[in-house]
Amino acid sequence: MQSAFITFNSSRIHYSYAGHGPKMLLCLHGYGESEENFHFLDLYLEKDYQLIAIDLPFHGKTKWKEGLQCTVSDLITIINTIRIERSITASSYTLIGFSMGGRLALSLLQETPDSIEKVVLLAPDGLSVNFWYWLSTQTLIGNRLFRLTMLHAGWFKMLLNIGNTLKIVNPSVYKFTKHYIDDKQVRSDLYARWTCMRKFKPELTIIKTMIVRYHIPVTLIYGEYDKIIRYEHGEKFRYGIEPFCTLQVIASGHQVLHEKNVAAIANALH
Repeated sequence: MQSAFITFNSSRIHYSYAGHGPKMLLCLHGYGESEENFHFLDLYLEKDYQLIAIDLPFHGKTKWKEGLQCTVSDLITIINTIRIERSITASSYTLIGFSMGGRLALSLLQETPDSIEKVVLLAPDGLSVNFWYWLSTQTLIGNRLFRLTMLHAGWFKMLLNIGNTLKIVNPSVYKFTKHYIDDKQVRSDLYARWTCMRKFKPELTIIKTMIVRYHIPVTLIYGEYDKIIRYEHGEKFRYGIEPFCTLQVIASGHQVLHEKNVAAIANALH
């Protein structure tokens, strides 16, 4: 995939593009990842799609200068600017989002359902409310405590280690959380990224109504061994919109976006 940049207000947005198919595929990566995680898809989809993969704020090569906030409207403007830059004239496009990118994809579906042809969500965030994320990003006191913890994480590390010792914290969750707590820069990135993307709050009732009204096919793909985002959330979301929404559980952990799973991903996109 080839690299390119656009300007958005004071920011410099990085994205990659490839393919020469008649349809557009917009790719939204997960937390701590980048547009590069989608590059393998080019080998399998170049004849069907023009692929566009964006580096989200505080990720990859994007230089975000709009403070700690990105809105759905901002993302829509960025997408439309890229479409003009690449001379993409199709009126609708397909969305694929992994983990955090799934939450963004759901928000786009909610706001612009008439522009969405199909949606593929890989272990998506946004189909359930994570209490700690809600507390840290949607409340003033919680966000201040979150910032303080990211600056001085000693007390949180102690609680996490006690929980692990007492076996009241899932080992996978412990390992996942510890990775984001041990390093100062990683903690700083976590605060910036979570806070910046706090405006992406998909309202599932509205989204399900839009899926039915606009006949938008949605495919949910989960990892059987994923301890971070469980497929049961997808099953609950799918209730009542079964003709439009399919769910597949594959032999994977949370990292569903991987070339080893390309058969399931490509099949959902064809």
